[in-house]
Amino acid sequence: RNITGVALTPENELASKRLELIKEAVPGVARIAVLTTGEAVTRTQVDKARQAAPSLGVKLVVIDVRDTDYDRAFVTMVSQGAGALFVVASPLLHVDRKRVHALAAKHRIPAIYDWRENAEEGGLMAYGGNLAALSQRVAEYVDRILKGAQPAELPVEQASKFELVINLKTAKALGLTIPPSLLARADQVIE
Repeated sequence: RNITGVALTPENELASKRLELIKEAVPGVARIAVLTTGEAVTRTQVDKARQAAPSLGVKLVVIDVRDTDYDRAFVTMVSQGAGALFVVASPLLHVDRKRVHALAAKHRIPAIYDWRENAEEGGLMAYGGNLAALSQRVAEYVDRILKGAQPAELPVEQASKFELVINLKTAKALGLTIPPSLLARADQVIE
């Protein structure tokens, strides 16, 4: 009753959608690696991905990088036959995202991430809440409070706009053709 603000959509709710999108981008993939850190925020995402995998006809290879040994993680992915990668939303993986992008490119593994900046910085694709829209809502809440609104009377809002960003330069480097139906749904296509 005494809380207000703007919240990101719980990442576990987006996990199955991200898995579905990477499967659509790489239609013949049979195994998808899930890069996780063991943090509580990542466990529910892995659980949701595990629930969604059978209906998508894929097997998951869950790889935990608590020790941030990304080189070993990618060698394991390749040795276990992963044809795509789902990088769970995690503060640690966000900080190390450029290293993950570089290794995905080196090992030629198509990957999906959470925030748009991953695709802008060289990842294949990203699907997540629109941070600009959320930031605007935060500014509107601050404005309302400064004008006298009681914070306890303002509801907590969750992200309602999600964006799919696809990097065609990365797709080309991977030798991957993104299906036109997926490109048509993208909010941004980086060429």
